[in-house]
Amino acid sequence: MKPFFRRTWAQIDLDAVRDNYKYIRRQLAEDCRLMAVVKADAYGHCVQYIAKLYDELGVAWFAVSNLEEALQLRQMGLSQRILILSYTPPEAVESLAAHNITTAVVSLEHAEALSARAAALGVHLTVHVKVDTGMARVGLRNTADIIAAARLPHLTAEGIFTHFATADTEDEAFVHTQFAAFQAHIAAAKAAGVEFSLHHCCNSAATLRYPEMHMDMVRPGIILYGCMPDGSANPHLRPALSLKTVVSQVKTVEAGETVSYGRTFTAPQPMKLATVPIGYADGYSRLFSNRAAMLVAGKRAPVVGRVCMDQTVLDVSGVETIAAGDTVTVFGEGLPVEELATAIGTISYELLCLIGKRVPRVILQSGDIIGVHDVIGGE
Repeated sequence: MKPFFRRTWAQIDLDAVRDNYKYIRRQLAEDCRLMAVVKADAYGHCVQYIAKLYDELGVAWFAVSNLEEALQLRQMGLSQRILILSYTPPEAVESLAAHNITTAVVSLEHAEALSARAAALGVHLTVHVKVDTGMARVGLRNTADIIAAARLPHLTAEGIFTHFATADTEDEAFVHTQFAAFQAHIAAAKAAGVEFSLHHCCNSAATLRYPEMHMDMVRPGIILYGCMPDGSANPHLRPALSLKTVVSQVKTVEAGETVSYGRTFTAPQPMKLATVPIGYADGYSRLFSNRAAMLVAGKRAPVVGRVCMDQTVLDVSGVETIAAGDTVTVFGEGLPVEELATAIGTISYELLCLIGKRVPRVILQSGDIIGVHDVIGGE
């Protein structure tokens, strides 16, 4: 196993991911499939290890955002069914067919272009029809188009799906409105002789909150990694990723001295400061300037001054013993990522996905390091 340089790193606990998966699986009927969403490098958790874990756990479907992510899974030797959740250009049909990858069709025009390309290549393509029931992002919006898309030659419309806009909010009425619209489209298509073998609509929030809507398959994403979509806590889920850095220098400043670019922080009294080698190039947003904290020796140390590209300064006046090389928790146990997200008006998804490529992922299992994925340094 490759050693890693202790500057800034992300720790991913495979045991937490495994436990989360098993908890979610227990919420489903035996015949309800689970499609594991592994887009965006498994939400920043290193898909090379996460997807292989799901393979061991018996996951039959993966969901990704684009063809490149789907091909990455195939290059890993995984044979599970893969659904690309959004638009795939017709130019990719040959690759889709060659690698047994299913794509969404997001409009009748998209479906027609895919079918025409498949016909020209002499191949057949399996698709899932995406229905827009209120998200207003992508998807077919009327039953006639759904039926027409499903009947196109060289396409096999295996599935039909939609996506909820408010399943993670208190707007339950809109969830039910969307679900009713989805069911109406399915029923109207069936009356016209068009039936689908798979029906799915539940994202992470709906998987937990609306079991009556599970249908044939659910698509959990963020909850697999231990975070709740609405930022709340769930005692049955364990966050799998923690972000760490180290102290690079400790110094004392006098009252009236200013800190970092723009001099946005002035010391009100003598203070002990620690510099840590993490900044916005690592995914630690500049928005955290003067409004977040990190854990140093178990105590919260506020960020003072502006977050730089590669460094951030902390007020460690309340930490008695501290030295260069000490480990600092950016987020993780004792400092949930959701708290940081709330501090800058975003969500945990974004902070997890923003962790930079130069930050190595250190993979833990049973408390031991079993692998290190380092884009810059290599595996």
